[in-house]
Amino acid sequence: MKKSLLVLLLCALLCVPVCAVSDAPETSARSCILVCMDGGRVLFEQNADEFLPIASTTKIMTAMIVLESCALDEAVVIPPECADVEGSSMDLTPGETVSVEDLLYGLMLQSGNDAAVALAVHAAGSVEAFAERMNEKCSELGLMQTHYVNPHGLDAEGQGSTARELSVIAQAAMENPTFRRIVSTERKTVGNKTYVNHNRLLRTYPGAVGVKTGYTMAAGRILVSCAEKNGMRLLCVTISDPDDWDDHTALLDWGFEAFRMFEGEGISYVLPVFSGEARACAVVPKETPRLLLHAGETPQIRAALPRFVFAPLKHGQSLGTLTLTAPDGTEATVPLVCAGAVPADAAMPLSFPEKLARFWRLAGRALFSFNLQI
Repeated sequence: MKKSLLVLLLCALLCVPVCAVSDAPETSARSCILVCMDGGRVLFEQNADEFLPIASTTKIMTAMIVLESCALDEAVVIPPECADVEGSSMDLTPGETVSVEDLLYGLMLQSGNDAAVALAVHAAGSVEAFAERMNEKCSELGLMQTHYVNPHGLDAEGQGSTARELSVIAQAAMENPTFRRIVSTERKTVGNKTYVNHNRLLRTYPGAVGVKTGYTMAAGRILVSCAEKNGMRLLCVTISDPDDWDDHTALLDWGFEAFRMFEGEGISYVLPVFSGEARACAVVPKETPRLLLHAGETPQIRAALPRFVFAPLKHGQSLGTLTLTAPDGTEATVPLVCAGAVPADAAMPLSFPEKLARFWRLAGRALFSFNLQI
């Protein structure tokens, strides 16, 4: 269920309305997008749906598939195929044994193409079979334009994505705590080698927590970054951007300044209770409702609750919903639940109106349940 909800949330990004803000910074990117990860709201986009090569940001998907398929302590025998891979490398030697975890650090910090091949062969038997898994994952995430041919991102016919879909992939990957730990690491020693993360925003941008750089001559410079500040998590993607470090800094700064995360703390309601040991119960949000707003905006707060309830009531029992609505129509909805148990009062007989009300309520539930089964 949790996985299904995550997929629905990430796929919703493909149709989330964009906030048209006139003072958004200009970028040098051919394609870019800035997203709030809490709800998937797009804050800024520029040519975000053009299919383009994405170089080593391909490794975000590679790492996600490996983490879903392998244990971190699994031993990987480096295959002969690694000796022929060009570009950035961990300097792996065919026949040596390296753990999945160490290869993932080499993959994401050093951007080792040889690590990508070693992990792909270990997880799926071949590079081709692993690429099929990558494309299957794209289908699970509802992506229509992304296509993979290899696990490292070296230029290949038909391989690429869009800024929008790459942001969906990165958000899905960042849900994995091990992935987050790896991509937020500035340096890691594996054996007798120390690898420094190519993502220099980890050292220059306060709150940066990932995720991946990429470059080939055909693709240009690609950068996926994520930062946390003021209760918000923003994710930025730029493709073919010669000034990516400065552009990400400007876009993240603008996002954190132009928007705020409203948190509906302290919201509560009181409902009358019939036939209970208490005459009323407190109703509170099951979780703190959060909604992204432009700085200075306030949300509309709307509760959907019955006029009264019958005992017995359980602590945490769902009684309704609370919806926050931004001026542009963006919404966040959370369940409203009973804040404490209310036992039925055995010494208090129901009045005739209470009996009638309870009958119609139960009859309505039964009919509704019956209709659902049909």
